[in-house]
Amino acid sequence: MDTILCDELLQEIFHRLPPLSTSAVSLVSRRWLRLYRLSVTSLSLRLSPQNSSILSLSPFLSHHPYLSSLTLSPATFSPGDTSTSSDHILLSVASSCPYLRNLHFSFYPVSLLSLLSLSNSCPQLTSLSISLSRPHSFHWLVSFLSLKDLSIVFTCVSGEFDSEEFNSDKENSNEMIGNSDAELPIENLSLSGTRACDSSLNWLWRSCKKLKRLQLRSCEGIGDTASVSSFVECLNGLQEVELRTCRTIVDRVLLKLAENCKSLTSLLVYDGGSKEGLLQFISLSRCNLLKVDLRLPLDLDNNHLLAMAENFNGLSTLRLQSCCLITGEGLNTLAVAMSNGLEELALIHCDVVKREPGLLATLGQNLRRLRKLDLSHNAMLVDKELISMLVSCNNLSELNLRGCKWLSNVAVVSMFKSCKHLESVDIRACCGIEVEAIELFVLNSPRLKRIQVEEDKLSDVARMWTLNKFIEVVD
Repeated sequence: MDTILCDELLQEIFHRLPPLSTSAVSLVSRRWLRLYRLSVTSLSLRLSPQNSSILSLSPFLSHHPYLSSLTLSPATFSPGDTSTSSDHILLSVASSCPYLRNLHFSFYPVSLLSLLSLSNSCPQLTSLSISLSRPHSFHWLVSFLSLKDLSIVFTCVSGEFDSEEFNSDKENSNEMIGNSDAELPIENLSLSGTRACDSSLNWLWRSCKKLKRLQLRSCEGIGDTASVSSFVECLNGLQEVELRTCRTIVDRVLLKLAENCKSLTSLLVYDGGSKEGLLQFISLSRCNLLKVDLRLPLDLDNNHLLAMAENFNGLSTLRLQSCCLITGEGLNTLAVAMSNGLEELALIHCDVVKREPGLLATLGQNLRRLRKLDLSHNAMLVDKELISMLVSCNNLSELNLRGCKWLSNVAVVSMFKSCKHLESVDIRACCGIEVEAIELFVLNSPRLKRIQVEEDKLSDVARMWTLNKFIEVVD
C-alpha cells in the first residue's frame, strides 16, 4: 500500500481525514510522516517558557513548510517571561513559515524590529494578532502589504519597557517605511486596552480608510485630542462595531457613529454606556442597522426598545442579554414593528420571560418569520410558555435552550412536532429533559444537522441515528 499510492493522492487523503485520525498517520512510515507534515496547513501550539522549547520551534516549523495558519500561546505565564523571548519566537516563525497567512501570537509584547522582520519574510500575511507595550508606534503596519485583519492588545508590564530601545526601533522603522499618513489595507481592526494618552492612535485612525469592522475591548480612550478628531476619518465605510466593557468611551463613540457613519449594519454593546447615550444614538442614527446585540443590565429599558421600533424597523437580528429593565410592552411593540423582517431573536437570561406569562406566545404570533431563537439561561422557563411560542414559529432552523432547567420531555416533543425545519438545537444543562425524549427528537427531526447535549443523555439508538443521518453531536 505504501508504494502503490502516489504522494499527491496520499496528501489528498490526509486532508479528508477526521481530526482524531490524523495522529495515527505519522506512525505508518517515515514517508507518511513526511507527507503528512507537508500537507499540514494549520497548527495551534502551546509553548513552555523554557529556552529549549523556543530553540526547538524553528526546526519543528521547518518540517511544515506550507503552514498558512499558526496559533502560538504560552503553556504558562511566568515572571521570567519577557518581550525578548517573544521576539525570538516571532523571528523563528518569520524564518520558517514563508506562506503564512494567519498568525495569532498570544505572548508578551514584541518589538518593532521583529515585526518588520515578519513582514519581510511573510508577505502573504493577511491576519495578525499580537501584543504591544506602551508607548507604541503603528508605522510598521505600512510594511504589511496584504494585512486585512489586525488584533492588538496593549499592555504595560512592569520592568519590561525600555524607552531608549523603543525610540531606536521607532526611528529605524520610520527610516524604512516613512513617517507620513498611509492608506492601510486593514478591513477588520480589534484593539484592547487603549487609553486617552495613546497619541499614536491619531496616525492609525487616519490611515484606516478601508475599515469595515471595528472592535474595542476594555478600552478607556480612543487616543489624545488629535486622535479623537481623526477617529471620524475611519468611520465612513464602517459596517460593524463591537464595544465590549468600554464604559468610559461608549457614549462618545456612539455619538460619532450617529453623526458620521451611514453604512453601519451591525452594533454590539456589552457592559458599558449610559441610558442617555444609547438613546441619543438610536434617535440620531441614519444607518440601516440589521443586527443589534446588547448586554446592558441597567442601561436598557423600554424607551430604547420604542426608539428602535421607530428608527430600526429593518432589523433582522435582535439579541438582548441580561436586560433587567425591559418589559413585555416594549418587546411587543418592537415585535409588531419588525414582524416582517426579524429572523433572529435572543432573550438570554432576561427575567422578563418569567415575569410576564404569555409574553412568548405573543412574540411568536408577531414574529412568524423567525429562523433563529435563543432563550438560553432562562432557568425558570417552563414548558407551557415555550410551547405556546413554538406553535407559531414553524420556520425555526436554530433553537438554543441551554440552561433552561425547568423544561421537560413535553417541550422536546413540541419541538419536533411544531418545528419541522430545525437544523441545530442546544439543550445542554436542561435537567428535566431525559434520554427517551432526546431519542425521539433525533428520530423525528428530518433536517437535524447538529445537536448539543450531554453525552450521557444519548442512548445507543440515538447514537446510531446520529451516525446514519450524519448529525453532529457536541457535548
